[in-house]
Amino acid sequence: MTPTSLAGATDMEVSATVAAEAGRLLLGLREGFGPVEDKETADALRKKADASSHELIVARLAEARPDDCVLSEEGADDLARLEAERVWIVDPLDGTWEYGQGRVDFAVHVVLWQADPDAPGGGRLSASTVDLPAQGLARRSDDVPVPARALPQDRPVRIVASRTRPPAVLADVVAALDASLREQGHPFGVEVIDVGSVGAKVNEILSGRAEAYVHDTGFYEWDVAAPLAVAHAHGLTASHVDGSPVSFNRERPYVTDLLVGLPDFAEQLRAAMLRATGE
Repeated sequence: MTPTSLAGATDMEVSATVAAEAGRLLLGLREGFGPVEDKETADALRKKADASSHELIVARLAEARPDDCVLSEEGADDLARLEAERVWIVDPLDGTWEYGQGRVDFAVHVVLWQADPDAPGGGRLSASTVDLPAQGLARRSDDVPVPARALPQDRPVRIVASRTRPPAVLADVVAALDASLREQGHPFGVEVIDVGSVGAKVNEILSGRAEAYVHDTGFYEWDVAAPLAVAHAHGLTASHVDGSPVSFNRERPYVTDLLVGLPDFAEQLRAAMLRATGE
């Protein structure tokens, strides 16, 4: 397929186009890789996919925005970005494990950080895309926001958490929220579900299948930046667990924790997390 021309494209068009192209590449690689029946083969697929998606994204961004810096999970970190006005923060394949398992909950993250002395941390995010190629869906920061909604009454309220590194206090938090909601007359209480990529986790909330996501054992800016910008654009709460804003383009591109959710329930979850951790 001939790449879409990026001549004259807006930042949002660049973001969405590049993410979509990387998503199609990832699907094509997986479909053409042959049977993936053991860990060695799955790891080889994951390695090739990470590298190939990174190469495509970096090349296309260099074509469209040659003066911008790029911070990518798969690339060497050029600290010249700390003095730059514009930095693309990308994850060429978020949810690598899930991708290698043949699952649909992986994503491509592309977002632009721009220096802004009036913004928290000295910068702001824009032109964000979370492309979910196996789901045939992309979430963008220029989407029409998903309408506000109340908690579901026909199923449990769902919190998305990491399969391998959930918060240590999550069981206590879920028990407290479950009891509180049942006292308020909610018939099903609270449950935890497992979803792969951070982008896919946020999409579960936007799609109406979950109400919040919480993580407190750390990850990196490329995991978080694009999903957070999309969440904000849709009116969700998206911040550190303590309510402070998340800053990006830091010297060490590490994010300690994150809470995303429907605003009212996110505040209940935040309060329960802080009580459980003694903060």
